[in-house]
Amino acid sequence: MRSYVYILSNKKEGVLYIGVTSNLIKRIYEHKQGFVDGFSKKYNTKDLVYYETFDDIENAILREKKLKNWHRQWKLNLINDFNPSWIDLYNSLL
Repeated sequence: MRSYVYILSNKKEGVLYIGVTSNLIKRIYEHKQGFVDGFSKKYNTKDLVYYETFDDIENAILREKKLKNWHRQWKLNLINDFNPSWIDLYNSLL
């Protein structure tokens, strides 16, 4: 089953939210609509700025845990290399 690790932000180099899902389009839609209570809703992290694809959920979960333990600057560097303009990638998935 295809799975994803994703990073949302509220603005360039702003608050970061890291999550994992098996349905990236649906999950990002839920974040954008405010259906997901908690950190993401509280800090308005609705822009998909980074994602990775995996063949199974176990590897995606391991990667999510690893990214959550990274220093903030490493996360910013990862996003800047993948998406230098910090554009919302959600529409490119549709």
